[in-house]
Amino acid sequence: MNLSRRFQALLRREPVGTDGSARIAARRIYILPTPTGLWYGGAVFLMLMGSLNYQNNLGLLFAFFLAATGLVAMHHCWFNLLGLAIGARPGPAVFAGSPAQFEVTLRNERAGPRFDLRLVGGLDPVTPVFLGAREQQVVVLSVPTRKRGLLALPEVQVETRHPMHLFRAWCFAQTEASCLVYPHPAPAAPPPAPDPGRGRRPALRGGEGSDEYLGPRAYRYGDSPRHVDWKALARERGLIVKQFGGDEGLDVWIDWARVAAPGLEERISLLTRQLLDAARSNLRFGMRLPGVQIGLDLGLAHRERCLRTLALFEQGLGGHEENRRPMNQATTHAINHGQAQA
Repeated sequence: MNLSRRFQALLRREPVGTDGSARIAARRIYILPTPTGLWYGGAVFLMLMGSLNYQNNLGLLFAFFLAATGLVAMHHCWFNLLGLAIGARPGPAVFAGSPAQFEVTLRNERAGPRFDLRLVGGLDPVTPVFLGAREQQVVVLSVPTRKRGLLALPEVQVETRHPMHLFRAWCFAQTEASCLVYPHPAPAAPPPAPDPGRGRRPALRGGEGSDEYLGPRAYRYGDSPRHVDWKALARERGLIVKQFGGDEGLDVWIDWARVAAPGLEERISLLTRQLLDAARSNLRFGMRLPGVQIGLDLGLAHRERCLRTLALFEQGLGGHEENRRPMNQATTHAINHGQAQA
């Protein structure tokens, strides 16, 4: 494993240009024969040896013709990647455990077409891409996520086997794309604490003859089965009861100090579940974390702001003031893009 990592570190990668795209130079392309190419070369060698042994001029002519065809195929395979412009940008923010998507742009800036371009390394099956003269195409690259925070895509690998699949040429292009990954929500969490300063607030009724839905809470012995959230139970989130009120709603706080958990990530997972339940219930909520407080509000923008804060908490981009560091332009774009698309 260490030897493989050292080998990968020695490979040359095309850096990002001033326009955000990497253009593949001649010395950044690697090329090796494929298994088909090895069989092809072996057959040509045997044909050459046999023709020399029996002094068969027609066999020699055919062997040299096949060898020349292989050399021309190798040149075209290498040339198919030369000058290709590659850029990447992040997709919408996702929750940890769901695949993050990056939009990789392949741009052909020359007058001739490019064939059989393949983006390697994603979760989806590799699909060949054809680029006509001066054309570009966006390919979505899915990457697995395991933890919250900013998921960087340091490089993308593009390969081709055009024209005869005798050789495989590939290159690495660096990117500055980073996708925002929200924390994975817990299956169930205790209800958030009501606002001690205001408590209940006036609220409009959700519909005729129905009380206002105040949000979920854990099941207690004696609760009516009519108020059990059976959909949540089917999703293995445990027994959760829907709370209903009359003419009043609740202001609640997603409070770090009121959630008990053995570790940092477990606590953030519980807070994420509280946040999503409060947002789904259309409650006005705020959030308190060590060194961070977000005031009471509601709406999609407020929900995404709180999720973003939880995702970046104590990772150098959120949380305690001393743990914060300046964000570069790519990081800022990833965060803003995730907020706009989520």
